[in-house]
Amino acid sequence: MPHTELPSRASIASRLDALPFARPHLRVLTGSGLGWALDAMDVGLISFIIAVLAQQWQLTPGETGWIASIGFVGMAIGASVGGLLADRLGRRQVFAITLLIYGLATGASALVGGIAMLLVLRFFVGLGLGAELPVASTYVSEFAPAAIRGRVIVVLEAFWAVGWTASALIGYFVIPASADGWRWAFALGAIPAAYALVVRWGLPESPRWLASRGRLAEAERIVSTFETAADLRRTRAPRADAAVRPVAVSAAQRVGALWSAEFRTRTLCIWLVWFCVNFAYYGAFIWIPSILVQAGYDLVRSFGFTLLITLAQLPGYAVAAWLIEVWGRRATLSVFLAGSAVSAMLFGTASTEGAIIATGMALSFFNLGAWGALYAVTPELYPTSLRATGSGWAAGVGRLASIVAPLLVPVLLATGGAPLAFTTFAAFFVVATVAAWGLADLRGRALDER
Repeated sequence: MPHTELPSRASIASRLDALPFARPHLRVLTGSGLGWALDAMDVGLISFIIAVLAQQWQLTPGETGWIASIGFVGMAIGASVGGLLADRLGRRQVFAITLLIYGLATGASALVGGIAMLLVLRFFVGLGLGAELPVASTYVSEFAPAAIRGRVIVVLEAFWAVGWTASALIGYFVIPASADGWRWAFALGAIPAAYALVVRWGLPESPRWLASRGRLAEAERIVSTFETAADLRRTRAPRADAAVRPVAVSAAQRVGALWSAEFRTRTLCIWLVWFCVNFAYYGAFIWIPSILVQAGYDLVRSFGFTLLITLAQLPGYAVAAWLIEVWGRRATLSVFLAGSAVSAMLFGTASTEGAIIATGMALSFFNLGAWGALYAVTPELYPTSLRATGSGWAAGVGRLASIVAPLLVPVLLATGGAPLAFTTFAAFFVVATVAAWGLADLRGRALDER
């Protein structure tokens, strides 16, 4: 088929699947990854800021819990709406808008004088952040070659560790430096607003999404650019693939299709995994600095411990990225979830500094490796016309758990201390481990293969 002819939707998809990883892929990955890292920096910063504001503003445990949870209310709404918008308006467009929303809201948080306005702004931060994460993973998965798609998404998720480490560094060096250190931390969190411009004009739209909307000429130009960079030339017609028909067109049809006979088991299991992992992760990691302060460690020492624990995230991602194309999605996800359960139990009963750091690093290693595998498997469960919606609603259901967890942690701590809280988190990890085996494993297969 000559370049002047419009390709079919299926040929666009098959050519993307067959491409080797090249410079344009790296650009999409790093461009999206930087946005992901900035997201993580914002979420991580609030855990340090809560510990400071609890002292400066003399907040009750309930008030600090709401500072953590209100952002997740926004994230639950943002994830669900963002996925629907990304399937309608495009991946890149929604990605940029969400970066702008939460970047501006984070920067404005530096100017607040009381808890009421901070809660309002944290809601808008969550709104943008919740929409951005599932859209970014969908976007990158639609470019990634089939043979290494899972590995690419885990590497994307690894940017979360970069951002969380940056937040730990800011928490250690900037926040304790002065009474207004937390304001400077929020100001640094405004960087995503500027980065949104880079995303909007610097990254290409997903050819799969363009093709699904009938914009085949635009999709062809982008795919040709990738083929040229990979030194590939189409000298023969692509195989005659069957037409890729949209599963659903309207927003209501897309949400309904998640529970059709074809997808209901996948949807139930992925929602359950997202819910349990969000509950355990945000319940633990948002509160670790505050738990250490309550255990008698000063702010600087508590933040130093948290920084060391955070550093274990990167090797967790690295191992998950390797295993996900060796063991597959389900096995990798379930092993890392089981490791998270054991680590949570051990961390909850740790009493010495060495044990706190060692078990905290183990929890960080396994939990973030599990996150990488979860973000890799989620977009693969649904076809292009449904992918961002499916990913967004799974994330949205997960955010419901992240609303409840920070509010429940003070109650758990008051009732049974850290052992009860982290035993509860371990139980949620166990449920997620079991649910992971109900997911489809598309390792090495075409993205739209169902």
